[in-house]
Amino acid sequence: MLQLPDSPPRMKTLVSVDESYKLCRHLTAKYAKTFYLGTLLMSPAKRQAIWAIYAWCRRTDELVDGPASAITTPETLDLWEQHLEAIFAGHPKENYDVALVDTLQRFDLDIQPFRDMIAGQRMDLHRSRYETFEDLYLYCYRVAGTVGLMSTSVMEVDTTTNTAPWHQNQPVYIPTEEAIALGIANQLTNILRDVGEDARRGRIYIPLEDLARFNYTEQDFCKGVVDERWRSLMRFQIDRARQFYIKAEHGITYLAPDARWPVWAASMLYGQILDVIERNDYDVFSQRAYVPQWKKLRTLPIAWMRSQVL
Repeated sequence: MLQLPDSPPRMKTLVSVDESYKLCRHLTAKYAKTFYLGTLLMSPAKRQAIWAIYAWCRRTDELVDGPASAITTPETLDLWEQHLEAIFAGHPKENYDVALVDTLQRFDLDIQPFRDMIAGQRMDLHRSRYETFEDLYLYCYRVAGTVGLMSTSVMEVDTTTNTAPWHQNQPVYIPTEEAIALGIANQLTNILRDVGEDARRGRIYIPLEDLARFNYTEQDFCKGVVDERWRSLMRFQIDRARQFYIKAEHGITYLAPDARWPVWAASMLYGQILDVIERNDYDVFSQRAYVPQWKKLRTLPIAWMRSQVL
């Protein structure tokens, strides 16, 4: 995927901007069905930008979680960061990059959240356990909170809220912390949904201090033991994730009007995964929690109403 700096230059014809956005769309629809449904509620320019960002994030994640992850090294991620810098300099190297370069010309995106996400992948290279929630929070920020920051730059904020005379000298509020909170909430939801898959890979993302709090051991985790200790532990984790969703909701009202419905929808749809985990009696070892399509569609009008009144 990456060309080594000392390799001879090679000529490569990349796809058009439109074709690149189509590639990004297909990638998003394939790997992030719930997220993709939310993007369809956005304006065409914003949904395309989000697809381009998602495609980059997905490819970044694949470096440590994909088929070729066994050969990924710190040097691989160094090269990927150089690749990122080339994109921000307006020099796409791969077909997916073309859409992201176009997105950068349309929206004011900062490179730092992208760099922070790569730093999160570096953590995955050498860590399979997190002792405390503070440790896990840093990881969640890097791999998901950063997505909130990237997305906010595309969603944009409502600049009409300060039109009253007593507000005119106040800066427009940017819901940065809330955007990060939504990313954290999504990542905590991913962690709880994917417990079984991660256990089979020898990974435990639930903080070890929380396992100890409920007298649940790593051995129990690796064996997939579902008992009252595990259910109590999962209730604790789900409540924590929901607190981040609640914090994120406050920031949606500050977004541009055309962004509120899709963000409400995305938040509600993803949060419903936690409901399914509860209905499955917290067994995330032998079954994967998913929200059926009919329920997703039923959620959209509720999300629309919230976007109008909240």
